[in-house]
Amino acid sequence: MIYVNGRFLEQPITGVQRFATELLLELILIRTDITVLVSDLSEIKNKALLKKFNIKEVRGYKGHLWEQITLPIFLKKNCSPLLLSLCSTAPVLYFNQIVTHHDITYIRYPKSFSWKFKLFYKLLIPNILRNSKRVLTVSSFSKQEISEYYNVDPQKISIIYNAVSSQFNLNDVGKEDFALAVSSPNYHKNFQKMIEAFLVSNTKTKLYIIGSLSNTFNNIQYKKDSRIKFLGRLTDEEMILLYQKAKFFIFPSLYEGFGIPPLEAQACGCPVISSNTTAMPEVLGDSVIYFDPNNLTEIVSTIETISSDKELVDELIERGLSNVKRFSWKSSALQLNKIIEGV
Repeated sequence: MIYVNGRFLEQPITGVQRFATELLLELILIRTDITVLVSDLSEIKNKALLKKFNIKEVRGYKGHLWEQITLPIFLKKNCSPLLLSLCSTAPVLYFNQIVTHHDITYIRYPKSFSWKFKLFYKLLIPNILRNSKRVLTVSSFSKQEISEYYNVDPQKISIIYNAVSSQFNLNDVGKEDFALAVSSPNYHKNFQKMIEAFLVSNTKTKLYIIGSLSNTFNNIQYKKDSRIKFLGRLTDEEMILLYQKAKFFIFPSLYEGFGIPPLEAQACGCPVISSNTTAMPEVLGDSVIYFDPNNLTEIVSTIETISSDKELVDELIERGLSNVKRFSWKSSALQLNKIIEGV
């Protein structure tokens, strides 16, 4: 029996929770010995997963205390089986486990995180990485970062790529004259620089931003420009339609361990312009137009170029569709299964 740390099922869905869910949905098609452990069945966010996963409720503490105390006690009482932790945290004092660490953004860009978050990770992560049997991460870039910063043997770290859910697909609904971006309140996402670039550019293309507003944008006079529009939080279905309609997608991030949104855009036939930093060249290859995310002039130039060059747009759409095919949750699950078999 292999147990999965199911705390992610009780958390709001962000990139790391989506990674865990999609990977597990494929892994259970390969293996029949997977049981997901949670603290409270009623707290699971996506109720549809109750019918897809074999889930066991382990009552006790909640949140971090459940993960650090209740979960390892249960496992040790049950002969210490292999535990699979697919999000960034895991029980520190449980040694028979495979853990996941997506990136070290909290080290490179501490401004993006609260002091509580940084302190928690500073205390937990080095011990989790040291005590685990194997470490999973999502790119060669992140593998190098984790290995060098935490002094983890590279042989202990395996790369399991992200992918795009099958619901993100091509649909000829007609392109409209707007660019799309997915917002985050985190500083390293660099949305302030992106908005500034749109405000000084000559393009008439509008910028639609999915996600919540942030105080990061307080110093930008975007409210005076009708081209900038915040759409708030959207469902996947609403977001997919916007990907399909958008003239292009812009990804200005300063630091990414992988970066799923550009792939989602490409899967929906949306051309992408992206920052040239960290894991982005590894993930996107030659399928996008890159810019230096710290260079306002270069961002402006890239926006103006893609806004006016129809041939370039068509070429990037084709390149993007080809690039997405390099990644699949099935192949990632097969790779994970090999790692499990080798532990």
